[in-house]
Amino acid sequence: MHKRSVWVGIGLAAMLSGCSASSVIDKLPAEMGLPAGAPARPEVPYEYPAVHDMPPARASVTMTEEEQVKLEKELAYIRDRQEGRPQQGKNAVPAAKKPSENAENAQPAGGNANP
Repeated sequence: MHKRSVWVGIGLAAMLSGCSASSVIDKLPAEMGLPAGAPARPEVPYEYPAVHDMPPARASVTMTEEEQVKLEKELAYIRDRQEGRPQQGKNAVPAAKKPSENAENAQPAGGNANP
């Protein structure tokens, strides 16, 4: 019975030492520890980013619906005013696509010919 409890104690110590292997590896002699070209560990361990920290409250308020509509109209006006941009509206007619000469044998863009 006494031998059994000794072996249980040794097994328990071995299992618990596996949980803290990093501190055991640091204390090994140089020939058994890190490889020859390994960089030294930093003196201060790295800090993990604060993932759950919330940013401070905004100083500005959100736009009202009227401000947002006004801004959207201004952006649409600027977009339509750009050089070479056709006017889009109810009277604008989209340009029709011309069918190719050999529409039967035409392949979609990026399509490879089957052998």
